[in-house]
Amino acid sequence: MNKITRVGADLAKHVIQVHAVDAAGQRITSRALVPGKFMAWCAQLPPGCLVAMEASSSAHHWARRLIALGLDARIIAAHLVAPYRLQGKSGKNDANDAAAICEAASRPQMHFVPVKSVEQQSMLCIHRLREGFKEERTACINRIRGLLAEFGLVFPQKPAALRLALPDVMEDASNELGAQARLALQRAWMQWQELDGHLAWCDERIAAHLKDSAQVRQAGQLLGVGPVTASAVVASVGDFRQFRNGAQFGAWLGLVPRQNSSGGKNHLGAITKRGDMYLRMLLIQGAKSAVMTAHRRDDPISRWACQLRERSGWQKAVVALANKNARILWAVFVRGTPFDANHVSIKPA
Repeated sequence: MNKITRVGADLAKHVIQVHAVDAAGQRITSRALVPGKFMAWCAQLPPGCLVAMEASSSAHHWARRLIALGLDARIIAAHLVAPYRLQGKSGKNDANDAAAICEAASRPQMHFVPVKSVEQQSMLCIHRLREGFKEERTACINRIRGLLAEFGLVFPQKPAALRLALPDVMEDASNELGAQARLALQRAWMQWQELDGHLAWCDERIAAHLKDSAQVRQAGQLLGVGPVTASAVVASVGDFRQFRNGAQFGAWLGLVPRQNSSGGKNHLGAITKRGDMYLRMLLIQGAKSAVMTAHRRDDPISRWACQLRERSGWQKAVVALANKNARILWAVFVRGTPFDANHVSIKPA
């Protein structure tokens, strides 16, 4: 065990496959362990040994426990591990995956996923729960509309209009709704109200996060960044110093153009949509609101957004503002300076 310098671990629910090598890259052991014996095996590794894992639902949990043992635990995104599987797509199994993880961790230019704290993951649970409730509420509203349309009852698309009219529709005896249909609509209406209560509870938790965290309040000062986006950014990223600059943070979020360049000719396409889909969605939705109301403000960013909208169109202006907000977030957190909408950046020499 003292000769082991690097370990690749393929995590699963019932078995964990490990692949250990020495300083020369020669395999020392490759075996499968049950989760209960995995920590006992890792406790025998020399201090500072690198233990790499593929990003999964339990990766941050195991990484925190390994760090507590004095080991160098690192997490690698799954799409960065696949090219190092020597057997290719046809040879995918736990042993080959563990060997690929171990090999990928040895690359000097490899990008690792920072280990999230318990507080970060706890706050992200609120955000994931909120997104699930939103999807369920949308499905419930559409279900109610479909049931009403069967009886020739059609209402405006805004949920507020349907919420206002639904109680009267269920009580109106002049429409064609039958007794069973009224009972079904009443049950769906109760589900809608219950989901609204769940969403309100999630919003209260996010508001408490905004009140307790100075970082969240600092992020919420940006144009187009509300409490939900600010809370999600702080909970998802944590330490912004893991990115070299704001451009790399924007690229990590998938807000930069896709490239297909060769022979000195540059061809740029749509955005890459890589990275955290939830953060990218929040930034773009917030940018839509900021671009829509940009003509009411007179700060440099709003004027720039208005000019870009006139020159390049609505969608490009929204994505550009989302990318700009990502860069500003990096600068605010790394440099420790508060956000100033009237700030004029100076290009470094």
